[in-house]
Amino acid sequence: MELQVIWFWIIAAMFIGYFVLDGFDFGLGIALPFVSRDDTDRRILINTIGPIWDLNETWVITGGAMLFAAFPEWYSTIFSGAYLVLFLILLALIARGVSFEYRHQGTGKAWTDKFDWMIFAGSALPALLWGAAFANIVRGMPMETVEQTVGSLDYSFGFNYTGTFFDLLNPYALLGGLTTLALFFYHGLIFITRRTDGELRERARTMAKWEGLIVAALAIVFLGWTVLAYFSVPGLILTLLAVVCFVGSWVANLLNKDGLAFLGGALTVVFAVWSLFAALFPALMRNLTPGGEDLTIWNGSASDNTLQIMTWAFLCIMPVVLGYQAWTFWTFRKRLRRVDFEENASRAELAHADEAVTA
Repeated sequence: MELQVIWFWIIAAMFIGYFVLDGFDFGLGIALPFVSRDDTDRRILINTIGPIWDLNETWVITGGAMLFAAFPEWYSTIFSGAYLVLFLILLALIARGVSFEYRHQGTGKAWTDKFDWMIFAGSALPALLWGAAFANIVRGMPMETVEQTVGSLDYSFGFNYTGTFFDLLNPYALLGGLTTLALFFYHGLIFITRRTDGELRERARTMAKWEGLIVAALAIVFLGWTVLAYFSVPGLILTLLAVVCFVGSWVANLLNKDGLAFLGGALTVVFAVWSLFAALFPALMRNLTPGGEDLTIWNGSASDNTLQIMTWAFLCIMPVVLGYQAWTFWTFRKRLRRVDFEENASRAELAHADEAVTA
């Protein structure tokens, strides 16, 4: 198998992993103002992802670096065409990260409320924009081919985006954004049922039941549109697998099978995103300019020597990353109980009172 094909699917796997892992982070942030009833609930929710959220985000950083090294033309075309969308995603991720770290640094409802809404916005905006961005990648963009002389004989070809920001706001992209927003929200709710207990868990379960119906409606239209417009047998199979996994997750949630519900939700994200890459392959970006050349894995890749070096580095480093990620999830696998947070808060208040008396 050609290295270009291998690296296309490696990058696909990196982004699939990112959407599975950071997807439930986004969903939890979106659910924060709807599922929680008081500050204790919100602290429980934030602590469920506290040890892992930054590790989950390393997948998109690594995937972006791989994209730059393996397919530099793809990287430059995406970032030149959708730079405003990606910039907004970056700002939202920064706001969310700052909120996680600074929420507990101050006191008072006004302080925590400000950062809670930053967590919500910093989760909802990327969930929406990532879907719109990937929908535009599958759909294609208007581009022009630029030929540049290198030396006296060789030539390199570049692809420049020729559309506007509003060209990215097409119906297919907006539907893709709404689909990922709803799917990540559902994924986060199921994660909450897996990691919490009591009333908070039941509220998340009930909300997931109704949110699942919204996901089903949006996903059927979006994935159906994708299959009809960019038909391939692998894409159709992956879409059907995504549907089966989602139905299984939704039913498992109704039956209080939290582990199976979360596994089904995660596999739904896997197969749904995988189907988008299958609809795209072997193109990297379709050229919507009439008569224009498409950007493919063949004319947009780095040299074979570069891909060979990257392959050996990937084989050496990736097992370590996966092992560390698995160890982290295993270490922080237990449910967080409300009674533990209330007891800790009581002990903190007593210690504060003792300090005041001593002073």
